[in-house]
Parts: sequence; C-alpha cells; structure tokens
Amino acid sequence: MTVSIPLLLSGLWLALTAGAPITLSPASSAEAQVVADSAAFFPDTTGNRWEYAGQVIEGPVQAIKNKKETFLNVSSVTGAENVDGVDVVVFHDSNPGNHGPHDSYYRRDAAGIVYYGASPGTPLERQVTPYQVLVFPLSIPSSFQQFDRKGLDFGSDLDGDGVNDTTDLSARVFVTALEPVTVPAGTYEDALRVEARMTIVFHLSKSKEMVIGRDSMTAWFARGVGLVKYVEQQVLPDLRTGGGRVTETIEELLKAEIVPASASRGRSKASPKGVFTDDPRRHELKQIVLPTGFHPDP
Repeated sequence: MTVSIPLLLSGLWLALTAGAPITLSPASSAEAQVVADSAAFFPDTTGNRWEYAGQVIEGPVQAIKNKKETFLNVSSVTGAENVDGVDVVVFHDSNPGNHGPHDSYYRRDAAGIVYYGASPGTPLERQVTPYQVLVFPLSIPSSFQQFDRKGLDFGSDLDGDGVNDTTDLSARVFVTALEPVTVPAGTYEDALRVEARMTIVFHLSKSKEMVIGRDSMTAWFARGVGLVKYVEQQVLPDLRTGGGRVTETIEELLKAEIVPASASRGRSKASPKGVFTDDPRRHELKQIVLPTGFHPDP
C-alpha cells in the first residue's frame, strides 16, 4: 500500500477484478477538479534525492504505543533500467519503513505511473507486478477499485502445517484533496493527498479458517517535490495470542534535492501504454510485503 515514489509505497503498497472496468467516482462532476499537471507531483529525474525522518510504533491493538523506533530513510533516483522490454526509473531507498535497503522500479508516462517490482521483492508481490500506481489525469475527489485478487500464494506457512497458505487481496484508492501539509522541510500549501485502504484475507490450510488484516495509508505529494509525508497503519492478526497487532509507520521529509527535468527525456510525453492496456486486473497503489506483525504458530 511500504509507499515509494519514492516508496509509494514500501509496505504496501497493492488489481481490478478481471474484466471489470475502472471506475473513477468523484463526489459530483460539478465539484471534481482535474489536476492537469499530474506529473509535476512525481519528479523522477536521475539525481533527485529525498531525506526522510521516520518512526514505527507497534504493539497489541489495545496498546499501540508499546514499542517505538525512529529511523532515517534516504531515497534517490539512481538511473534507468530495462525490465521485460520496458524502460523504468530506479528509486533506491536506504531504509524505507525501517526495513533496510530497497530498489523500486517505476515508469511514468501519459497514462500514469506503473510499478514494475523491487529488489528485494516478495513472492506475493511477484504474482501481481507490474501494476498501475496512479492514473493520469488526476481528478479530485475521485476513487477507484484498485484490485480484487483471490487465491494468491502467500509464500509462507503461517499455521505450521508445512503448506503455504493463500490470501485474497482487495483495495480501493482515493484521490481526496489538494491541501496544506507541514513537515520538517516546511509547509506545502497545495499537496496532493492520496489514500489507500487494503483488506487481506488469509486462508489457513491447517484449520480451514479465515483471518483478516487491514492496511491503510495516506500520502501527501507536493508539486515539484514529490512525496513529503506518508502515514501507514497495519492491523494484523496474531496467531499466537488470538489477538491483533497494530503497526503505524510515518515518514516526513527533512530535505529534498530536485534536479530540473530534461526535456529530452520525454518520459511524461510517452504514449499512454500503462498496465491498463496490457492487463486490466493489475492496478495497485503500493508494494506488497510480508506483514511483519503476522506471527505463525511455532
């Protein structure tokens, strides 16, 4: 849903039901505002660099402030690579969500932003990439069903019976506002606010039971700067205790170094060939990672 442009996600971030059309749902057509310069909120020129201060708070649902950690994450655009015949931009994060080094691969064009995976990735994520992160032009307010995928191999044995369990993933994305946001780097008066809400249904092969987790994220992107803040909250079941655990991750911009985009790159002028034209099922807001708060039986 954790977030990286840079991190739109690194933690989550997340495909439409096969054959279902994408539906943008503004409150009313009269009230909707179209952001004509959508690409300006997601600069991806090589040499761009962002430094974030982060914190992770986790604990039982009844006592979320049981444990608190702080961390620093430096994100930068390191260059371009080719993934399955597609030119992508490489974002390197030193410690997104306090999970260690991470490379993410994105393509931005006239259709929006497409995520092509990460290194290291996860077995679950590899089943759904590539996928659309956002659709251009952006309409405020609007929302769309991001994905509804069932029977995915979770890539791990959660209940200790020697069989990988499966999971269903569904999420919805909301483009909600242009609003002020204040972070250590300063105040941005017209930051783009994007929210994502994901439901994770785990199917346990041993007991044939279903357990449910939820992940929600709110991210703010400033014009000409990119991601300035995100807040992610994950509520996941704990198989050992029968209760639940909450993990809240926050990153806020300390400083940014933005290189002027070269007109010769032409990435934003490319033909609209996002994932929508390739596979209508794969549209997600963020990366999917193994939920650290979900404890299998010993």
